[in-house]
Amino acid sequence: MIPVTEFRQFSEQQPAFRVLKPWWDVFTDYLSVAMLMIGVFGCTLQVMQDKIICLPKRVQPSQNQSSVSNVSQAVASTTPLPPPKPSPSNPVTVEMKGLKTDLDLQQYSFINQMCYERALHWYAKYFPYLVLIHTLVFMLCSNFWFKFPGSSSKIEHFISILGKCFDSPWTTRALSEVSGEDSEEKDNRKNNMSRSNTTQSGPEGSLVNSQSLKSIPEKFVVDKSTAGALDKKEGEQAKALFEKVKKFRLHVEEGDILYAMYVRQTVLKVIKFLIIIAYNSALVSKVQFTVDCNVDIQDMTGYKNFSCNHTMAHLFSKLSFCYLCFVSIYGLTCLYTLYWLFYRSLKEYSFEYVRQETGIDDIPDVKNDFAFMLHMIDQYDPLYSKRFAVFLSEVSENKLKQLNLNNEWTPDKLRQKLQTNAHNRLELPLIMLSGLPDTVFEITELQSLKLEIIKNVMIPATIAQLDNLQELSLHQCSVKIHSAALSFLKENLKVLSVKFDDMRELPPWMYGLRNLEELYLVGSLSHDISRNVTLESLRDLKSLKILSIKSNVSKIPQAVVDVSSHLQKMCIHNDGTKLVMLNNLKKMTNLTELELVHCDLERIPHAVFSLLSLQELDLKENNLKSIEEIVSFQHLRKLTVLKLWHNSITYIPEHIKKLTSLERLSFSHNKIEVLPSHLFLCNKIRYLDLSYNDIRFIPPEIGVLQSLQYFSITCNKVESLPDELYFCKKLKTLKIGKNSLSVLSPKIGNLLFLSYLDVKGNHFEILPPELGDCRALKRAGLVVEDALFETLPSDVREQMKTE
Repeated sequence: MIPVTEFRQFSEQQPAFRVLKPWWDVFTDYLSVAMLMIGVFGCTLQVMQDKIICLPKRVQPSQNQSSVSNVSQAVASTTPLPPPKPSPSNPVTVEMKGLKTDLDLQQYSFINQMCYERALHWYAKYFPYLVLIHTLVFMLCSNFWFKFPGSSSKIEHFISILGKCFDSPWTTRALSEVSGEDSEEKDNRKNNMSRSNTTQSGPEGSLVNSQSLKSIPEKFVVDKSTAGALDKKEGEQAKALFEKVKKFRLHVEEGDILYAMYVRQTVLKVIKFLIIIAYNSALVSKVQFTVDCNVDIQDMTGYKNFSCNHTMAHLFSKLSFCYLCFVSIYGLTCLYTLYWLFYRSLKEYSFEYVRQETGIDDIPDVKNDFAFMLHMIDQYDPLYSKRFAVFLSEVSENKLKQLNLNNEWTPDKLRQKLQTNAHNRLELPLIMLSGLPDTVFEITELQSLKLEIIKNVMIPATIAQLDNLQELSLHQCSVKIHSAALSFLKENLKVLSVKFDDMRELPPWMYGLRNLEELYLVGSLSHDISRNVTLESLRDLKSLKILSIKSNVSKIPQAVVDVSSHLQKMCIHNDGTKLVMLNNLKKMTNLTELELVHCDLERIPHAVFSLLSLQELDLKENNLKSIEEIVSFQHLRKLTVLKLWHNSITYIPEHIKKLTSLERLSFSHNKIEVLPSHLFLCNKIRYLDLSYNDIRFIPPEIGVLQSLQYFSITCNKVESLPDELYFCKKLKTLKIGKNSLSVLSPKIGNLLFLSYLDVKGNHFEILPPELGDCRALKRAGLVVEDALFETLPSDVREQMKTE
């Protein structure tokens, strides 16, 4: 006997797979077990009991005269049997006589077997086996998608991730925070969502509309009292789960093999059900209790016609009707399954009800196999989908990262990174973090916050705790900001620096910073930036004084002109893109500093000469060859700084003498060969840089520059220095390295304030000991070869080495 438990391997799968078995699959599994028991019970009866019992059949004389005569002759030699007694129902009968042998048992066993094989209908013989085979096929069809390699691998992976997501402490934390909200808080959040949707046009509206603000309750964002609820290990495990869910979703949404496999096995079960119902209904009547059997074995028994009793016919008839009922119910269930499969859109799954219930609004809808498995899970328990949805939410992931980030970056650790920046502000630089730690807002002494290469930065309302914050730098960061935080920045932020790769990274809220004084934009802009709508909002920056654009603009944006009335400094650093149409510069009447760097300018723009308030002009890295227009600078009475470095200028026109107000002049990295003596009529010059040219001679008129403090002729071809240079007794920095000088005059000792001297790369054989008279010059400020330094007297060397 084969126990039913031996067949369990055909239907069983991992216990965790039960979440993908809807009620109809569970119901049909029980029906299959019932049908299997019918088949096993029938097969057992076939083996354990006699299948058929046959006896000779009495016939009429007219129909069997020849047989009687033959039997009489055969019986003549044997003892005659007593004649049968006539009965009222059959008064005339034939005497039953047969051949008497000692093999009666064997004879009728043989007859039973012969009649079982020849006379009994095949359905009555093989019914239990058919039931067993059909049931096994049903079982295989029901669970084939759990066994097929292409689908089972996805199912196992999904079940594994689902179980971890269901049991993760982060899931409980997120859902408990949401469920802990009172109805008033939920209503307020919904009202805020509706208001944000109606204010998308303004800069604040586009900000508050961000999904990250409405996806998690505010108290879940800023609640620090429970920040340590997850230990470090649990936080890392939850973080890994988010990555697994992302990769799994990307993998399973590519196809629909699970859906197709389930549909095919269901269709196969329906077809098999129809076949079973059809032939069983037609053949169930063939299971009869009595069967006539005609076997030509008179030579052995003396009889030819037998009447047989199928001992299990009555039971098999009942079992077949019972089996038909089970199959009918099974088939109707499969038909309902097909209806469910084709009536509903199972290749798409919406988390709308989860979003409404939890308030986590950024849970994405899924499709294909991912959607189908979630539909199947809903038939088991919708709670699984609800808890699993937490790990599909980007905001939920960001909040988990935020908690881990807060635990990693404590206030003490952040204070160790504080430093003073170029604006003499206490700055905290944060580079390549997964987010912005909330602990930053506990450092109340912070004046400047620099964020670099950080994605999904969320500036919360707690930034209002930073009373001293004045400067914010965003380098390749996507930033969203809370409305309360924006109000704080509008009042307090003075300096904003934004470095971006795409214009979409420009924060739309920056145009509402009404107290902003300095704005630095670094990134690729369209050449037709003047038509860009986003920059038109610059006109709202009423307090803006400094604007720097490092990009590839082809003309000055109209938005920049709109703030020209209060703009004091403008810097345009191009990447070599030619800057044209500079007439708009004339409108910037209050401009004091102008930088046009790497703009492919061939001439000094005439519009510059209209800027009567201009004090500083920088035309670095252009394509200037001639600067004859420099004569027009005489109208710029306030011009004190002129930088014409990194160009292709070959000479300095004598009109330079008319720029009597110049204090800083840079001609470095050009192609100048001759210095005109008129240059030194600009006697207010304190800073003069002529490095990296082809100058061979320094005119003695340089001695006129009594205010000169910085002088550089590094990398030229100068062979000698005029003694008049040492009349410039206010010199603090002198750079004469990489020339062709062979002698350094002892008069250098007249430069009592000299603190930096570069003489390296010349042909000096000895240094004058008068360098000892330059009391401010120390060894760190003397750039010279070590061997040449040793030519100085020992007392001078010791003097320079002492601080």
